Amino acid sequence: MREFTINQNDAGQRLDRFVGKAVPLLPEALLQKYIRLKRIKLNGKGAKRDVRLSAGDVVSMYINDEFFEKPTEDNAWLRINTPKVNVVYEDENILLAHKPAGVLCHSGDGWEYNTLISNIKAYLYKTGQWDPKAENSFSPALCNRIDRNTEGLVIAAKTAEALRILDEKIRAREIDKFYLAAVHGRLDPPEGELTGFIFKDSSKNRVYVREKPEPGARSARTRYRTLQYKNGLSLIECQLLTGRTHQIRAQLSHAGHPLLGDGKYGKDRPDGDMPGQALCSYKLKFSFKTDAGSLNYLKDREFTVPKPSFVEKYFN
Repeated sequence: MREFTINQNDAGQRLDRFVGKAVPLLPEALLQKYIRLKRIKLNGKGAKRDVRLSAGDVVSMYINDEFFEKPTEDNAWLRINTPKVNVVYEDENILLAHKPAGVLCHSGDGWEYNTLISNIKAYLYKTGQWDPKAENSFSPALCNRIDRNTEGLVIAAKTAEALRILDEKIRAREIDKFYLAAVHGRLDPPEGELTGFIFKDSSKNRVYVREKPEPGARSARTRYRTLQYKNGLSLIECQLLTGRTHQIRAQLSHAGHPLLGDGKYGKDRPDGDMPGQALCSYKLKFSFKTDAGSLNYLKDREFTVPKPSFVEKYFN
């Protein structure tokens, strides 16, 4: 149980609004439930959620200690009462999720709780697949990530062994990642490989493509093939041969074919039906060439997501 004495700066607020600010990890639905059940009391008694607080009031909260922790990336999942995870595939070792555009894989510089990894942790906790109190150090983790405004497949490891194996396979390029993208113009040749060097400016969260090596720039290779051309737009499939930040977006823009809706590297903003750029990580293939231990059963398996909305809208 924790008690808070209301000071002059807190006075005048509704009870539920104060609790939400004082205990940011407590989900809104659970907050309202605890007020109804009188597990949150005002001056020793139950109170309505919209009662106004006065200086000197004492708010007592009979809730679990973990909700009083300082919000961090690691405990943000506590804030989520109803996890939103679009599961494409799941077994005892891994989970493949279809991340929508507009959702962060991890929290940014400021604390954001509604990220993909937080929702996955909340989902695994609520389904009884993960008990953080029973773990010394491990928690479910993402093996790859995609940009906030890119949709598509993301791999989450449920065990430390799965995380170790998948990290090794990604570094060894034994997991193939394929993207669908809508770009301006017609690529010539219609199929080929984009090569160059990418320099990352972390202060601007932006990368720059260079034709020749330079200090701080890393080699980048993207294989592409045109699937369809319509009304000035090309639908292309891209395969990442290296995994650099914003690689597909930057290389295609550098080649004169920016992604539709890419405000950072392109010339237009997302439209009302598409919250981000027209880019989707639509297929993963576990192309293991060496032993994968307990994950050998995934060898040569492919997983895909349904056609993204920009394909339906611009190429049907």
